[in-house]
Amino acid sequence: MNWLTNVVRPKIRSFLRREVPENLWVKCPETGQMVFHKDLEANQFVIPGSNYHMRMGAATRLKSLFDGGVFEEIALPEVAVDPLKFRDERRYTDRLKDARTKTGMQDAIKVGYGTLDELPVVATVQDFDFMGGSLGMAAGEALIRGFETAVEKATPFILFASSGGARMQEGILSLMQMPRTTVGVEMLKDAGLPYIVVLTNPTTGGVTASYAMLGDIHIAEPGALIGFAGPRVIEQTIREKLPDGFQRAEYLREHGMVDMVVHRHDMRATLSRLARIMTKAPAATNAHDIPASPLPVPAEQPPAMAGFTP
Repeated sequence: MNWLTNVVRPKIRSFLRREVPENLWVKCPETGQMVFHKDLEANQFVIPGSNYHMRMGAATRLKSLFDGGVFEEIALPEVAVDPLKFRDERRYTDRLKDARTKTGMQDAIKVGYGTLDELPVVATVQDFDFMGGSLGMAAGEALIRGFETAVEKATPFILFASSGGARMQEGILSLMQMPRTTVGVEMLKDAGLPYIVVLTNPTTGGVTASYAMLGDIHIAEPGALIGFAGPRVIEQTIREKLPDGFQRAEYLREHGMVDMVVHRHDMRATLSRLARIMTKAPAATNAHDIPASPLPVPAEQPPAMAGFTP
């Protein structure tokens, strides 16, 4: 037995080995740039070099919107779990358990009520990390509860959409949420309240075909993929090459599908301005003193938006 090789060397290696968290560094999907996770979080999950907008969790998104990051989370109705007893490669109930463990959410949508530069608003966020932000019965009920809360409190309603579409594991029950949420939008509009939609990456499928495209104003984050079917499916169907940037936020703004493209650093100020214009509310008395977000924003920022400025 070689004492140096079999005893001393393994002990030295175990002493020098350090446990590194898996999410310590984040790789930019566009450029491959490696960014320290805390730096990315401090920059509102925007890659500093490429300005690529990474996904934000629902709770983080709400905190970055409301004054001081403080908001009241709206209680959401409970729905039947796995009503169709669905199973593909795995049981639907197992997929739900994994998604809940991963995100800490009961389903894909979180609803909050708070103030935006002193103006009360209701905001709803879809979290793509929860089964692709898919629209099922629970998400439909959450949206309707959000619309009802906005009507009850007479506030603007802001939606941050991010979804791959309807939740296939709930079949027709999922598709039924499209007309149900459309009725919720009409209820909000009958009350004369603003409905502002922020389309984030990606927003596709049945969500785009229903409530996500029924807003009074549609804002998109830079580079967001927005559409019904994906580019690959469209190319295979029409057997033609699609234009560069097709279904991306900037392309859709140029062709009139969205009203403006707004960088995440300027999103809060833009939403505040739009909500006040649409409700004819006076300017905030101390808007500049209200923390825009619990996340610090770098001094150098890109232009506010690439489209219409109200």
